[in-house]
Amino acid sequence: MFAPEVLEPAVDRLAELAGGGAALEFAIGTGRVAVPLAERGVPVTGIELSEPMVDQLRLKVDEATIPVVAGDMASAGAPGDFTLVYLVYNTISNLLTQEGQVACFRNATRHLGPGGRFVIELWVPELRKLPPGQQAVVWHSEAGYVGLDTYDVLRQQVVSHHSRFGEDTDARLFRSPHRYIWPAELDLMAQLAGFELESRHADWTGGEFTAESRSHVSVYRLPPMP
Repeated sequence: MFAPEVLEPAVDRLAELAGGGAALEFAIGTGRVAVPLAERGVPVTGIELSEPMVDQLRLKVDEATIPVVAGDMASAGAPGDFTLVYLVYNTISNLLTQEGQVACFRNATRHLGPGGRFVIELWVPELRKLPPGQQAVVWHSEAGYVGLDTYDVLRQQVVSHHSRFGEDTDARLFRSPHRYIWPAELDLMAQLAGFELESRHADWTGGEFTAESRSHVSVYRLPPMP
């Protein structure tokens, strides 16, 4: 995700959407996106729950350059006036309830003025790949790595399993739980928070979103001043 061909289009698009104003990143993490966005001249503030991630961010920039508020992206407040709030790389799915995800949208609304934008990058659930009675989908496989998702379709939960291994018998496993969200449900959450869908593309470069797209970049906007 740090590769220039992945990162640069995202930063380009976010800088454009900020429209000369300041940006707030929910779940800023280690600053993968925030640091190059700030280098473009966009004032960036972050909200982050993980102290170790903020520690990694501080190895790159200081508090004066990118201030960070410790807290949950569904409820924490950050001081300042923002034209853009954004969430990248599926992070809204880390909120494991529908209520928490709706609260995240409403928190974005609280940080934006009229015409402000909320941008979400999110994957599309791959339920079409699940045959009847099967709960797991292998979504990526290469030498030394297998990634698979296990679905609980009743509760709309998914756990991503990341297995890394070498030539011997040892392996490392990392798992992360998520609540998956269909684009239509995401749009309804946006409406509840006062947003309108402005655009949806398959990627940061503006590719067409289709039924075959594995992810999307959705831009929501609050109504401008009358």
